[in-house]
Amino acid sequence: MTRARERVLGPDGTSPWPALWAMVIGFFMILVDATIVTVATPALLVALDADVNSVVWVTSAYLLAYAVPLLITGRLGDRFGPKRVYLAGLAVFTLASLWCGLTGTVGALVAARVVQGLGAAMMTPQTMAVITRTFPADQRGRAMSLWGAVAGVATLAGPILGGALVGLGWEWIFFVNVPFGLVAFVAAWRLVPSLATTRRRFDLVGVVLSAVGMFLLVFGIQQGQKYDWGPIVGPIPVWALIVAGVVVLAVFVWWQSVLRTRDGGIEPLVTLRLFRDRNFSLANVAICTVGFAVTAQGFPLMIYAQSVRGWSPIQAALLLAPLAILSGGLAPWTGRLTDRVHPRLIGGFGMSTFVIGLFWLAAVMGADTPVWQLVLPIALIGISNSCVWAPISTSATRNLPMDQAGSGSGVYNTTRQVGAVLGSAGIAVLMEARLAALLPGRGGTGTGPPETAAAGGPLPEPLREPFAAAMAQSVLLPAGLLVVGLAAVACFATPRHLLARRAVVTGSEPVARR
Repeated sequence: MTRARERVLGPDGTSPWPALWAMVIGFFMILVDATIVTVATPALLVALDADVNSVVWVTSAYLLAYAVPLLITGRLGDRFGPKRVYLAGLAVFTLASLWCGLTGTVGALVAARVVQGLGAAMMTPQTMAVITRTFPADQRGRAMSLWGAVAGVATLAGPILGGALVGLGWEWIFFVNVPFGLVAFVAAWRLVPSLATTRRRFDLVGVVLSAVGMFLLVFGIQQGQKYDWGPIVGPIPVWALIVAGVVVLAVFVWWQSVLRTRDGGIEPLVTLRLFRDRNFSLANVAICTVGFAVTAQGFPLMIYAQSVRGWSPIQAALLLAPLAILSGGLAPWTGRLTDRVHPRLIGGFGMSTFVIGLFWLAAVMGADTPVWQLVLPIALIGISNSCVWAPISTSATRNLPMDQAGSGSGVYNTTRQVGAVLGSAGIAVLMEARLAALLPGRGGTGTGPPETAAAGGPLPEPLREPFAAAMAQSVLLPAGLLVVGLAAVACFATPRHLLARRAVVTGSEPVARR
């Protein structure tokens, strides 16, 4: 294939790559900020004279404000244009980052993180929407591989960057966003094209239902472990909030099904016909399990590294460096392959090796395991991550109608983020359960939330081995859930562009149509 044929051109005849590179700068920032605060928890406790629960909310508030509006902000991109909504979100995020660094109380910091999360929610769906609307369907894999590599590496890079910056003062984990935000804003302003918009009436009822339902669901999941799944507001238990969130979301789905878009009519917030596409539905199942696993795997590993091995936060975070390097380095290659090979082959390989890597890691997480034995399964997980994001993301977006790109991206990113919230809550429950089982009388005390479990320093020698075993067994939870994602990927249908290419080779036009 010649270089001329390999060159990717957007609908306007220009290369869409500069626009994508401009947008992923901001995308990287908002995902790093989901995990960067974890390493700074001890510093925040001292500097802000706060208790542990208040500091945990510095992360929880951001994730909550990020996850809840994604369905809405995805549709805003279709209505007002992804460039406008992205730039508005980037401005909000950058200014809120400055606010975070200037705060002097934990309450003000939590409020600033909420605003920061809202800005992040405005930005995220627009990145995928621009890819969907500017890259041809048969060349979208490379673009999605970059998007996926940024998502995977940023999630893992947060603790590493946090450990490096917290030495300058906790404020710098937020101040560092300001110059990068300004650069990202100018780049997006100049390089991202202004795309066509829809002019139908906005679904305000859907906005309210989706926001309330997502808030109840995500908030309930986030706070379940903290309140031991008991009363949270008066006599109302946490599980009642989760059930109420599911019920409200069911009403939201019903409302979307009864809306009918006509000229001048109301545009549904989420067009349910998107789920008629088999690959879109399966990709949402798969990315939920990936979001769960990527989030859940880090907690027991970081606690093991700091509490059992006695490493510093930055040393513990560097344990994930092979994962981040391999995931990002191999992503361009897997992206090109995704455009030429059935996504179930690459995605299936990635999901399978992800499962194997986690089981392998669980098997070697002993109190005195040599570091190289830990690095090998972590490196395998990095290879698997490079083969997961692009096939799943491209399968979700290949067949999206252009006027539904923002809505589809909002659904996809909401599913990913809900999976991450479930991963955080689920791994916390399992870690507490395994500690209680292996350290009777100690498992339920002194560990606290995952974000602060290692703050107390290395464990006494008699506790190291059972504590390591508890963390190793916890790693099996994301491995087990990934099997569900593997089954979803294995059921992907053959993409249309591959059917068309096969038809050209075989001369079978009916195959292309089928």
